[in-house]
Amino acid sequence: AAPPQPARRRPAPQRAPLRSPRAARAVGMEEGFASHQYEADSVERFTTYEDYLDSQITHQDRFYLEEDELARQLVEIGCRKGEVLSREEFNVRLEAAESAKKARLQNTPKELASAEKDLTDFPFLRQLACREGLVSSGKLSTIIFIRDKNAKGQEISGYIDYGARLKSENFEPYFDRKKRLLPRPTDLSFYNWDTQRSTYNESSNFQIMPDHEQGLLFKNKRDRKVINVDPKVESPGDNSKRHDIQTTEYIQVVIFDHMTRKKS
Repeated sequence: AAPPQPARRRPAPQRAPLRSPRAARAVGMEEGFASHQYEADSVERFTTYEDYLDSQITHQDRFYLEEDELARQLVEIGCRKGEVLSREEFNVRLEAAESAKKARLQNTPKELASAEKDLTDFPFLRQLACREGLVSSGKLSTIIFIRDKNAKGQEISGYIDYGARLKSENFEPYFDRKKRLLPRPTDLSFYNWDTQRSTYNESSNFQIMPDHEQGLLFKNKRDRKVINVDPKVESPGDNSKRHDIQTTEYIQVVIFDHMTRKKS
């Protein structure tokens, strides 16, 4: 019979090599850097590049390094797993984020001055309210002719660029009936029948075109179409329509709507 074989011994488990304190610190820092990755799209959270670097320093980093400035330097030179922005890249992204934020604020819809106003018994104000959004957005250009008396009892008349007025003043007092919309010497045209004072002005939307035969004409600056406000003409022009408003609010009100189109 074969002699019995000696029992095999299990190999002794290998012990991890002892690390020096400096090596242990290095491993700890590496693990800390790897576990704290930065989301590059959130740069707007930081005011300065130093704030951005500080956000990536862990408590473990501060324990081993004891100096934030040294930790920042290690972050900046790329001792992180994952993306770390350079100072120049950070500034570019921060500027882009701020520009995008401004664009979002500018595109936020503005509440209309006529919102939630009861204008049932005021036909002219109701007509202004239904046009406010379109005129404010530039999709519609509107000229308002008003003839009435001012605070002195003098009869005045004139043509008003509704869009220009909406940009330059708050219309809520008009829709609240605390103020009356009347022509001013700074509008497209103004005439005081008592003093015979008259003025003509260009606006941001219209150019004045006096014509001896056709009378007063307005050229839209966007599509260069001409609006003829003469009541005798069959049509005020291309893409334009005249509306005579029946109201007791004024002696006479006429609204000229022009659907604007960009120049081809």
